[in-house]
Amino acid sequence: MDYKSTLNLPKTDFPMKANLPQREPELLAWWDKVGLYPSIQEAGKGRPRYLLHDGPPYANGRIHIGHALNKILKDIIVKSKTMAGFHAPYVPGWDCHGLPIEHQVVKDLGEKKHSLDEMAIRTLCREYAQKYHNIQREEFQRLGVLGDWMNPYLTMHPAYESTIVREFGKFVERGGVYKGLKPVLWCTQDQTALAEAEVEYEDHVSPSIYVKFPVAGGSAALAAQFPTVQFASEVTAVSVVIWTTTPWTLPANQAVCLHPDIDYAFVQTGSEVLIIAEKLLDSVAKACKLEGYHVVAVKQGREGFEGLETQRPLTTGLSPVLLGDFVTLEQGTGCVHIAPGHGMEDYLLVLDYNAQASAGERLEILAPVDDAGRFTEAVPEFSGQHVFKANPAIVDLLRTRGRLLGHGSLAHSYPHCWRCKSAVIFRATEQWFVSMEINELRQEALAEINRVRWIPPWGKDRINGMIANRPDWCLSRQRVWGVPIPAFTCGRCRRVLADPVVIEHIASIMEQQGADVWFKQPAASLLPAGTTCPHCGGTDFEKERDILDVWFESGVSYAAVLKPCKWWPADLYLEGSDQHRGWFHSALLAGVVTDRRAPYEAVLTHGFVLDGQGKKMSKSAGNVVAPQDVIKQSGAEILRLWVSAQDYRDDVRISPEILNHLIEAYRKIRNTCRFLLSNLYDFDPSRHRVPYARLPELDRWALLRLEDLKTRMRRAYEEFEFHAIYHALNNFCSVDMSAVYLDILKDRLYTFRADSPARRGSQTVLYEIILAMTKLMAPILSFTAEEIWRSLAGQFGKSLETESVHLTMFPPAEAEWQDPELARRWDRLLEVRAAVQAALEEQRRNKVIGSSLEAVVEIQANPDTHGFLKPYESDLSTLFIVSGAKLSAVHHLPHKPDFLVTVSKAGAKKCERCWNYRQAVGTIEAHPTLCDRCVEALQ
Repeated sequence: MDYKSTLNLPKTDFPMKANLPQREPELLAWWDKVGLYPSIQEAGKGRPRYLLHDGPPYANGRIHIGHALNKILKDIIVKSKTMAGFHAPYVPGWDCHGLPIEHQVVKDLGEKKHSLDEMAIRTLCREYAQKYHNIQREEFQRLGVLGDWMNPYLTMHPAYESTIVREFGKFVERGGVYKGLKPVLWCTQDQTALAEAEVEYEDHVSPSIYVKFPVAGGSAALAAQFPTVQFASEVTAVSVVIWTTTPWTLPANQAVCLHPDIDYAFVQTGSEVLIIAEKLLDSVAKACKLEGYHVVAVKQGREGFEGLETQRPLTTGLSPVLLGDFVTLEQGTGCVHIAPGHGMEDYLLVLDYNAQASAGERLEILAPVDDAGRFTEAVPEFSGQHVFKANPAIVDLLRTRGRLLGHGSLAHSYPHCWRCKSAVIFRATEQWFVSMEINELRQEALAEINRVRWIPPWGKDRINGMIANRPDWCLSRQRVWGVPIPAFTCGRCRRVLADPVVIEHIASIMEQQGADVWFKQPAASLLPAGTTCPHCGGTDFEKERDILDVWFESGVSYAAVLKPCKWWPADLYLEGSDQHRGWFHSALLAGVVTDRRAPYEAVLTHGFVLDGQGKKMSKSAGNVVAPQDVIKQSGAEILRLWVSAQDYRDDVRISPEILNHLIEAYRKIRNTCRFLLSNLYDFDPSRHRVPYARLPELDRWALLRLEDLKTRMRRAYEEFEFHAIYHALNNFCSVDMSAVYLDILKDRLYTFRADSPARRGSQTVLYEIILAMTKLMAPILSFTAEEIWRSLAGQFGKSLETESVHLTMFPPAEAEWQDPELARRWDRLLEVRAAVQAALEEQRRNKVIGSSLEAVVEIQANPDTHGFLKPYESDLSTLFIVSGAKLSAVHHLPHKPDFLVTVSKAGAKKCERCWNYRQAVGTIEAHPTLCDRCVEALQ
């Protein structure tokens, strides 16, 4: 007789080989065909809402691994919230305006750019943004991310552009928006102002020079100012010594600044006295190779220096000595050269000085540098030269004029444009700003930071410091591709017209025709009929030429996307940690200005993606891992598992080795699910399900472990601890299932009579496990969970509650399965089992046995453990997967361990059907090669 045909061997159409690169697109097509996302939204009506608002990536280029991390994290959250019982819509968005796109379009045009007007450039930018929006949309969908992909928000849509203008109008209406000359970060390559979020700090080598500012009137003026200080008769010159790493800013010098509380030394060297901070004298003397010097006297900054006048080293005029708290003793001389057109602290210091000075004494805000970073004709010696290239010539001129005391170089961290990577400068230009002080914007924003939940918590301190110390928000950019600042300049009096009524009129026009209308129509066609200048009554106006900062555009996305749907405020914003100074920052300020609150309840940040060694990825280093390559080779599911396996709140790593490890983990999870499915082929839950109370302890232990998994995973989803989910699921499959439950269960599943209560009970548990596991893993392993669900649907049909796993809810808690006493008993049983397995392995190494079924085990135990094991004596051979187990009571063993395991080779014959070695084999005439248990199964 063919006994193999009598076994209940596994059967399933669920393949062992995942073949994800081919199977995933099939599932995506099916999701699209059945309208999965709309079905999820329809099912969510009436539930509590959870809104994760998508931060818009730039529509320029294909997605990189950082995009994949970001979008998969969002998808995990949206799906988990949906399955937790929320209505969680997800509207993806794209940032379509701004420098990154215009920069690439102009670069591609080459010399042709000079022959194109603004509208031609804008048209090309729009086409470029649309092209990459389409590409990125397909690539994000390929990751398994569900969302309203056919109705995303694009910042270049007319409806969005009109919202940008309306929100700017609210800024103007509340007050605090102004246009003024002020130093801003300026990229000379892209010829535009930059926000703090648009600069990166990189290593840079700058000149390091010590320059003498002679005191007007020489030693006589100094003696008059400091009558108690005795200067030698041979002293003919006195100079304040400044230190700078930006020689190119010296033509714009207006003053010298000392700290009121720092001690300054009068240092005589030959016939000259130098004024230097006392604590920095040694380092200055070393850098400038000063010899034979001595200190004549020491005075605090507040003791007579203020008001001294010094001669400028490169231009005519005198620079007064001012006092300022920002001067430090970290480097230099303790004396700072002040160029208010090239530094924010300098600018603020001069503003304070000018507020108290008479008209003839006020200092100028000079910035004799054009948009390309070249000196203007105001600096004739260097006119037309880029400021950085002019540095050596400036140093030479200082040397020729006898003003250079010392010269070297300094390697330091310096701001660079994030787009073109060029070093930037501070340059005073006419820009539009939002005041951080008017209407207490800074204080209101700080208060909102305290109210919002920051994940991880250090995000709060980071953005708090940025808001507390930031300058006024520069809203204007000198580009073409963006939304124009809806303001006008009166042709008669040159005053600015920025009126909320006019701005709303412009917004209404843009809502129909888009922002292009600003560049197509003259000012008269854009203004409401009868508009006059409120200052002079003029009727002739010029349009503002600057566009709005793209951080303003994306910052007001809540107004364009959430408010029309009554989804405001968002429950969560999620982006990379760099967005504390980017989108989180601009959205916070915009929300506080327009609505007196942040547009989000919580903010979650993730780190950057590094290579396997923790190094930054770059094409030149050859360590870039492209998501497209991973998908093509291994499938998007592996990327999704990679995201879940990381503690994403810090920087995360990826490499072929890391991915290979995750592929193995995926195989373990998949094969566990396949085993579960393959042993349910003859199970009908409506007819065969066994009540919990009638299940053996082993099965109830498995449900106990499942309940623990459900609790862990549900809590981890709620707390965004996705790496805890990965480890819990992996451990459940590898340890609880494969190493214990399923290992023990095989004999029962395969060899017992198909409809035996014990087998049906185990199938009941397998069914519960596969249903729960599939639902719990669905937010992360979305493709695999759907594949399992469809396999279950093919087998169980209408007994499943939904067509797709993504339309189900997480499995509810089952109080009956939570049995602490059972847990304690089985922890102890598994400790004994581990000891038995170790003894079996030793005998396997000694060639005494091969398979564990070739063994019989004897356990000698002290009374406590013997008493514990006695009720399980008949089940021990099943638990240990051996052919026999004997339990003996002893009293001589130590306290711990208080039992002894002895393994010997089974003496009975091997059953042909179940492979157990049993005494009954050979005693049954009809089936001489079978054991009694298998004969019973056949009857």
